[in-house]
Amino acid sequence: MSYDLSRLGWDEFFASAYGHFDRSDAAPARVLRADRGVCTVLGEAGVTRASLSGSVLLSAAHDPVKLPCAGDWVVTRRWPDRRITLEAVLPRRTALIRRTSDKDSTGQLLAANMDTVAVVEPIHPEPDDARVERLLALAWESGAQPLLILSKSDTSSDPEAVARQLAELAPGIPVVPVSVRGTQGVEQIRAYAEGGRTLALLGRSGAGKSTLVNALAGAAVMPVQAIRDADGKGRHTTAYRNLVPLPGGGAVLDTPGIRGVGLLDTAEGLDRAFADIAELAAHCRFGDCRHGAEPGCAVAAALANGSLSPRRLASWRKLWHEVEIQTARQQARQAGAAGHRRRRG
Repeated sequence: MSYDLSRLGWDEFFASAYGHFDRSDAAPARVLRADRGVCTVLGEAGVTRASLSGSVLLSAAHDPVKLPCAGDWVVTRRWPDRRITLEAVLPRRTALIRRTSDKDSTGQLLAANMDTVAVVEPIHPEPDDARVERLLALAWESGAQPLLILSKSDTSSDPEAVARQLAELAPGIPVVPVSVRGTQGVEQIRAYAEGGRTLALLGRSGAGKSTLVNALAGAAVMPVQAIRDADGKGRHTTAYRNLVPLPGGGAVLDTPGIRGVGLLDTAEGLDRAFADIAELAAHCRFGDCRHGAEPGCAVAAALANGSLSPRRLASWRKLWHEVEIQTARQQARQAGAAGHRRRRG
């Protein structure tokens, strides 16, 4: 019995891209999990393992982001000796990329082709405002629709009040309190994966992502580590990206628990995550206003009248400074690579 790929989001966008590779020994599939040199994929024939071809490895030699990742749609090839290779990664509709810790400011692909990126932040012991803002900027930059999930809502006497407070950090983004124990919000979250859509979960270790995946799947498909009650922190329960098809169609993508997220060139993501400050800045007298002591600064005026908190402005300044530094490093690296190519030519 063949698997209907439309249940996983296969549509005209990916079918058109696949047309260039279509042949009798080829087939499309979606990556469930990517390991070193091999991927677990789901195609019409079911789940199988595919080793990376030389062409895929070569294209990713200078840019690891080109390697297949959970959520990617790929081209597989079956050989006469029954080997299966992954021959190409189809163009991505969306991509969740964070900056790695190296000095070259390269990117690490966390997930691909998701329709919604849900930032999962636990209510216990208390939400971290700065982390939420950083992750929402990353989610906006992916090209997918962001969502804020407040997990472990059963630990709060008034989760809706916490949701209203966090909504101030997430302009235009739905905020959903969720309790797997009491099933609060689970069906509301499930709706984001209906119709073949993909929901990616992003958050720190111990935030409850794997527990939520299990609740959505209706089975224990992801390992869950008990967290320490004192501080709400836990060890990394998911060390890899894992795409889980859901019984009713669609999929949820669990990403590794992350302690920190470096931003690359996420200027658009920051503008969306801090839409309130971006709107204020648009009304400053001068276009190059640095939002300090300049006359006619709408940001400074909002800070003075209390409509903008000093903490949020400081968070915005910090993230913009980080992005500016990483953008300069990227430009320097690209200029160096171009100069090297000219010298070799």
